[in-house]
Amino acid sequence: MIAWLNGLARPALLVPLLLLAACGRIIPESHLPTTPPPLSRPAVPGPAPAASQTPAPPKSALEAGVVSGPPVDTLGLTAASAGPALISFRESCPRLAQRRDPSGLTVPADWQGACAAATGWPLAQADSFFARYFETAMVGGGATFVTGYYEPEITGTRTRQPGFEVPVYGVPADLVHARPGDAPLKPNGMTPFGRYDETGQFTPYYERAEIEGGILAGKGLELGWAADPVELFFLQIQGSGRLRAPDGSVVRLGYAADNGRDYTSIGAAMREAGLIGTGPGQYPGSMQGVMAYLREHPADGKALMDRNKSWVFFRELTGDGPVGALGVPVRAHVTLAADPLFVPLGAPVFLAMDGTLAGANVANGLWVAQDTGGAIKGANRFDSFWGAGPDARATAGGLSGRGRALLLLPRGTLLRLGLR
Repeated sequence: MIAWLNGLARPALLVPLLLLAACGRIIPESHLPTTPPPLSRPAVPGPAPAASQTPAPPKSALEAGVVSGPPVDTLGLTAASAGPALISFRESCPRLAQRRDPSGLTVPADWQGACAAATGWPLAQADSFFARYFETAMVGGGATFVTGYYEPEITGTRTRQPGFEVPVYGVPADLVHARPGDAPLKPNGMTPFGRYDETGQFTPYYERAEIEGGILAGKGLELGWAADPVELFFLQIQGSGRLRAPDGSVVRLGYAADNGRDYTSIGAAMREAGLIGTGPGQYPGSMQGVMAYLREHPADGKALMDRNKSWVFFRELTGDGPVGALGVPVRAHVTLAADPLFVPLGAPVFLAMDGTLAGANVANGLWVAQDTGGAIKGANRFDSFWGAGPDARATAGGLSGRGRALLLLPRGTLLRLGLR
């Protein structure tokens, strides 16, 4: 293990139930803030906070603290391990040159040299590309928590038919972002989704129970019909997926919008109710265990799912993969979901996981931050993407690990920020 991981505290492995509170949602860039937070300024002297007060969490990478990390050429990269990240970095470059970075760490000009070189750089020398054009930085000490997400495939059809009765909705015409001043800003700097009522007042959109009760029925919004409401529930948590019909045809779905309601983890609710564990009547703390409970207790399970008032609306996708928050395809074993207030979307990220935690070392290596997630908040909180299929589902459903994270920033960035 790399030297800078030594001394890492090794807490007990968090149960995979945390996945249910952390899955990456594949969200278009239009829902991200378009301006960065101001650079941190020296605090104005004032009275010391009371001992009982909890310090406010940092709101940006600079507030969390950024320090220089080890040279890239000490990370043990090889051409084979760095090649997929180079491909994804190339795909991210057009966005890096256009968008402003909410973390405050980079500006578009910082990326010009690396992006220009990436275009023609041979994959057989991918490790030398990152060593030449990047420097590393640790945010907030670098201690990371990593979970996994995947692209679910559930049974469904384009048209309603017996056995396929659960609607998969596209975006309603009356679902809009609040106009500035009509609702508080969300943490990402955007106004929430909702609707305007007959009086012109902005109000939250219909919640899960209302939508499942049929309030949107008959409006022509159905993109398809699923066989199982539990599977659709988890597809919404993941944010993208596929409907596969009995004849083998596939409809690929991506996140288009949500109802503006806060996400609630039903796994956490089950844990609080004592339903998670190894005792009689308890269920494993995994996605599979939670699904088993929901199916074996349909009435209580529906009430539990209704506690998560959030609802995701989809759009049909074309192409070879789902599109992430950066507006480029997310790639298995390469894409990370991250909090854009702490990680520049498009930046490479190196993970070194604590190998004493079962399964965590599958996330070791070089990734690229290209996505966001509703529960992926704060410095060094990442969700790793594992693709589609049974293997991806098993890996994502069981991954919950600790380690260290390094951001790879273009050379000269730390000097420009006065951090060197």
